[in-house]
Amino acid sequence: MSDLIRIFSERGDLAHLALFLWASSASAGLLFALRELSAASRRFDDFVRELQRFNRKAHRRAETLNKDRD
Repeated sequence: MSDLIRIFSERGDLAHLALFLWASSASAGLLFALRELSAASRRFDDFVRELQRFNRKAHRRAETLNKDRD
């Protein structure tokens, strides 16, 4: 890595090096954020699926209780 910095500094392209490092870190940050967003979406989908299953069971139980009362 130091050789790469030395080559850029000798040619006077430090601005290009800084821009490359900034773009690389911004891209890495974006990938990290997208991965976390995807994981959060998956967890929310799992939560909604479990809530739907709970509601179905509760509805069936309520119907059973209502039939037993009649």
